Amino acid sequence: MAQLPLIVGFGGINPAGRASFHHAYRRLILDQLPTELRQETVVGLATLMGLTSYQDGRYRNSEDEWVGADQLAAEIEQQVRDNTLIRHIHPDWFDVEHVPFNRPALAGNPEGPIRFQLRKRQMPQQIPANWQVSESSPGLFDICVEGKLDVIFPDSKPALVQSAGMLPTGFQPGKLYQSRNHPRNLQMTVYGASDALYSSGIPFAEIADRLRPDQIAVYASNSIGQLDDFGFGGLLKFPVLGKRTTSKQMPLGYAQMPADFINAYLLGSVGATGGALGACATFLYNLRSGVEDIRSGRRKVVLVGGSDAPVVPEIIEGFRAMGALAEDKDLLALDQLSKLSDDDYRRACRPFGNNCGFTMGESSQFVLLMADDLALEMGAQVFGAVPEVFVNADGHKKSISAPGVGNYITLGKAASLVQQMLGNESLRQRSFVQAHGTSTPQNRVTESHVINEIAKAFAIEQWPVSAVKAYLGHSQGTAAGDQLTTSLGIWSHGYVPGLVTTPAIAEDVHQSNLLFPLQHLEVGTQGIDSVLLNSKGFGGNNASAPVLAPHITQKLLAQRHGQQAMNRFLDKQQQVKEAAGSYDQSATRGEARPIYLYDHNVLNGEDLAISAEQIHFPGYAKPVDLSVENPFDDMC
Repeated sequence: MAQLPLIVGFGGINPAGRASFHHAYRRLILDQLPTELRQETVVGLATLMGLTSYQDGRYRNSEDEWVGADQLAAEIEQQVRDNTLIRHIHPDWFDVEHVPFNRPALAGNPEGPIRFQLRKRQMPQQIPANWQVSESSPGLFDICVEGKLDVIFPDSKPALVQSAGMLPTGFQPGKLYQSRNHPRNLQMTVYGASDALYSSGIPFAEIADRLRPDQIAVYASNSIGQLDDFGFGGLLKFPVLGKRTTSKQMPLGYAQMPADFINAYLLGSVGATGGALGACATFLYNLRSGVEDIRSGRRKVVLVGGSDAPVVPEIIEGFRAMGALAEDKDLLALDQLSKLSDDDYRRACRPFGNNCGFTMGESSQFVLLMADDLALEMGAQVFGAVPEVFVNADGHKKSISAPGVGNYITLGKAASLVQQMLGNESLRQRSFVQAHGTSTPQNRVTESHVINEIAKAFAIEQWPVSAVKAYLGHSQGTAAGDQLTTSLGIWSHGYVPGLVTTPAIAEDVHQSNLLFPLQHLEVGTQGIDSVLLNSKGFGGNNASAPVLAPHITQKLLAQRHGQQAMNRFLDKQQQVKEAAGSYDQSATRGEARPIYLYDHNVLNGEDLAISAEQIHFPGYAKPVDLSVENPFDDMC
């Protein structure tokens, strides 16, 4: 009997804020929230962004006055809105007007001296001996070079892409723990994974004490590694800039490092681990590993996630050179404008509308999966279930970046599984698709055709299609994590986030059997039974995953375990919900800190008690069983 993988905790951080308890989702539908929830969402973002602090039931405002949450929310809401979601790139990330680059100089031994001018910021750190330098005006130098000239001049230029989905301005995860020059991506991992673990309401030590250490797994990664100065980015460019390569840039740049950090500094796990890579489908690849482990019974608990921080000039320029990003000049042409305002930058990403490229985003998202029998035993919260993840490649391709046919298989199988588990009516009337929705002209045609054809095949007349990249941008390998955690909010607040940045659906979009809501779609907290997550990734990496609603999951659990077991489970769950709620309040007030256990209970081989039957690890309640079943007993 296959175990059903339940979502018992989730969390993270993206341009909409903290994922746990649906805070990031609530930022997407802020105008639809009742007053109290809206105020709580704004205040939670304000503490996250360092705009306020909490003490004895009051918050400090910009005038250094202690005020109530309602007054603070009214004063600060516009500032919170302006500094979240997709927006003009803030100088905290990089200066879009002065992106560094090296301007090549002439080389060789010309006849006679070479004369030119340099600004102060362009001057090399060490002036060559054959240079004659004089300052012609403040900050401007006349240069005369006799003989060979082989210097590369540092220079700068305006970025051609100036919009991105950035974490809330002012949020600095590295200041919440001893980050020790960690790449930004790993700082986000520590925060995001901690948020997911805390959100469960069950201390992870209590979960681990019930299990053998090898019944736990962590699957997490990103699609392109850590490419800022503290990771692979600095490793590659520091020698050219005359800077010293550090001992951390190489190891901390690896794309599987989110899982490694969680094992070493959060959980102390000796269980299974891994980090799959699949371009935009990376999160779903890791989710598949966790789902398969729990269904098979190999693991009881799996932390799954991803973390990407690609809002750096080099990565943005790389995607721009591919023609993938929405450049400023194209946004101007799209709306026939002479200048882009802040509001125009907010609308840079327009899934399934007339668009010109995707918008880069950053995010760290995690979900805690648990086998259904263990979840009932521990009274875990149930936010949904993931019965399967489907992955298929595109087959033969002319260009590695071109779309292919694999996504028809993945989405078709996901729809089929929902139909088999919940029935035709549920699939046709109470499901929707969380699309990849990148906002490129090619994606709007190819992905809409995939979804539309699957809708036709299953006799779905108006299949709702949402795409959260409209708000968050494209966080690369973590994109499906954004899709998953924001979709969970629908079952708490009752709205499918609409394509609010898309003025109208483009004429070439296939939509005979689809519904593209341009405003938030009210469905009620139990009006949707399932959401189908879709990733249509670069290189032919396609993945689709059905996610079942909590009210549907509870019915399935009752069918398997019986109502008496469910009643006991619901009684236990109350205490867990209270503990989780305490964390939520603490995080909203800005008091919570991430888990980070450096140099904590470090073991080596001499600490272990080893026999032919088992290995006991000090600090772990149960040993690892070495008795391995021979799967080839018919051959041995």
